[in-house]
Amino acid sequence: MKLQFAMDTLSTEAALSLAAAAAPHVDILELGTPLIKSEGLSAITAIKQAHPDKIVFADLKTMDAGELEADIAFTAGADLVTVLGSAGDSTIAGAVKAAKKHGKGIVVDLIGVADKPARAKEVVALGAEFVEMHAGLDEQAEEGFTFSTLLRDGEASGVPFSVAGGVNASSIADVQSAGAQIAVAGSAIYSAPDVGAAAAALRAAIA
Repeated sequence: MKLQFAMDTLSTEAALSLAAAAAPHVDILELGTPLIKSEGLSAITAIKQAHPDKIVFADLKTMDAGELEADIAFTAGADLVTVLGSAGDSTIAGAVKAAKKHGKGIVVDLIGVADKPARAKEVVALGAEFVEMHAGLDEQAEEGFTFSTLLRDGEASGVPFSVAGGVNASSIADVQSAGAQIAVAGSAIYSAPDVGAAAAALRAAIA
């Protein structure tokens, strides 16, 4: 199972600092949506240039103009780009077309999708590399949210998936047991007093 670091910061400078500390212990460096909205495509280029050996994940959360938005992100240096699962099939197919042109990949983020397993099957059939079983920060704060629901949805989907939203040192073993290809950790790493040590501890927890 790969480890992905979601850098939910607002400046390229901060992202570069976080990436430098965590890079020895993670496989994928994710530029969070707020970072890309704040700094633009140049943030993608800066991270890829600093870490050419890492998979760079641009969390665009595209909802329309799939081919166009994916194309500009891939051109900027992204290896993986997200499209929302609630987007239309034509939007996802367009993004996949751009990915094929660049030899890269599309990840479909299922945040806000009610029936995640069903939609997961549909979007992988459209050409997505994998899906992200994702609970956003707002959803995690809602009454009744349970992390185990994401894991059950991933298992039920029967397709390659990652898990994001509550991954930490105590839950990462469950993520692996559920069959996820990728565990996505954000605040468990970037909010830690020692970012490198936190990333190393998560890496060590992966069997």
